Amino acid sequence: MLLGRSPCLRLLSLRRCLLQCRSVSSENTAKAAVDKVLSAFRSICGEDGVSLGEAVREQHGKDESVHKCRPPDVVVFPRCVEEVSALAKVCHDHSIPIIPFGTGTGLEGGVGAVKGGVCFSLRNMDQILDLHPEDFDVTVEPGVTRKALNAYLRDTGLWFPVDPGADASLCGMAATSASGTNAVRYGTMRENVMNLEVVLSDGIVIHTAGKGRRPRKTSAGYNLTNLFVGSEGTLGIITKTTLRLYGIPEAMVSAVCSFPSVQAAVDSTVQILQAGVPIARIEFLDDVMIDACNRFSSLSYPVTPTLFLEFHGSERSLEEQVATAEEITQSNEGSDFQWARDTETRNCLWKARHDAWYAAQALRPGCKAYSTDVCVPLSRLPQIIVETKKDLIENRLTGPIAGHVGDGNFHCLMVVDPSDPDELHRVHLFTERLARRALAMDGTCTGEHGVGLGKRVLLREEVGPLAIQVMQGLKDSLDPKNLMNPGKILLQGEL
Repeated sequence: MLLGRSPCLRLLSLRRCLLQCRSVSSENTAKAAVDKVLSAFRSICGEDGVSLGEAVREQHGKDESVHKCRPPDVVVFPRCVEEVSALAKVCHDHSIPIIPFGTGTGLEGGVGAVKGGVCFSLRNMDQILDLHPEDFDVTVEPGVTRKALNAYLRDTGLWFPVDPGADASLCGMAATSASGTNAVRYGTMRENVMNLEVVLSDGIVIHTAGKGRRPRKTSAGYNLTNLFVGSEGTLGIITKTTLRLYGIPEAMVSAVCSFPSVQAAVDSTVQILQAGVPIARIEFLDDVMIDACNRFSSLSYPVTPTLFLEFHGSERSLEEQVATAEEITQSNEGSDFQWARDTETRNCLWKARHDAWYAAQALRPGCKAYSTDVCVPLSRLPQIIVETKKDLIENRLTGPIAGHVGDGNFHCLMVVDPSDPDELHRVHLFTERLARRALAMDGTCTGEHGVGLGKRVLLREEVGPLAIQVMQGLKDSLDPKNLMNPGKILLQGEL
């Protein structure tokens, strides 16, 4: 078969074979090294802190993406930063890959052990360490999730608003630069992480803004904090993060508004932002998505492009915000607002939005949902959504659209039959076309999911080879043995 191909195809096939052989060789080498150090691991974190069980390894070898499970050779469960550091030193001395693991809610294959090695499951490090209500900040360990922190803060009058939907680990959210529905008002993780404690590949522990420091702003030196935010475990293991907190608003009110077209919904969004309305959330659902949510969550909204909105502030300020927003939406042929004023109704509304994943999956029982996201300048949002919907129809794909429209960020919730190779291939090609469509409109291939395994080639197209060389230089400096979550973000050997 190989001899019948053109020279270029033969070379490409040979290159792929060599890369696969190299990958298998790396995995076998890592496994042999792991076997030698198991006693050292057990001496550090105890017999119960080391697992070779197949089920445990498989659980830690996959996330919520369509990427296949790549289990590590062993899973360790450190209980403190000292244990993380000691384990990392052992791995460094024996050249064993390290894969950090939070809650496994990622969407781009970021936890797969593509070269074997050791998964550091950080769930046992679940302490909320330093809360300073008067300074609006808190420090947490990687086992603390978003919901757990907000439950802890409930009686303080404070909350942490970054909400990606999943109850993700806060340090994992920092590692992927997560955001979500509240980003239009409160920013992403990049704007809300003040300091990080990070264990480097050789076990050295650093504090990106200085140990214990938590100023609201700084202009001192390189911004190491933001270097590690979004690094997806490829530069170090985040073992603590210091976060900004916010006062719980005096009043909150949510509303739903339907529109005759995508253009009308996005025009309303842009005009609301231009009017200076400090909107807390403004979410877009296309007609397919709202229909799925109606069925799944027993709602009865019109099956047309729809905005979910939320306003935060004092009672008086809310009246002004709502009046301005309603006037703008009606000038764009939007329906009257359907209100969710009390906490229970408002929570039901946003639960329906966060359940969009399950609502989409319910459109095709037995199939798997896969979410891909892009982000473009606001003015290009109507065009890219219209072109994307046309692409979905032409290629016979199920992909309801939901988006953080105030940021120009939207998701296609692809529903795919994992046993159908042809459909999987069509979904793969579609996601690449979607990302390149966003790049052609001066956008990014990922607004909040990260690069992981799935978007490494697209990252190179987005930032260019020179920027990739700088990224590779940083990686080589901090992780010269390429042990930290290898194979993610950067394509090794592609420079």
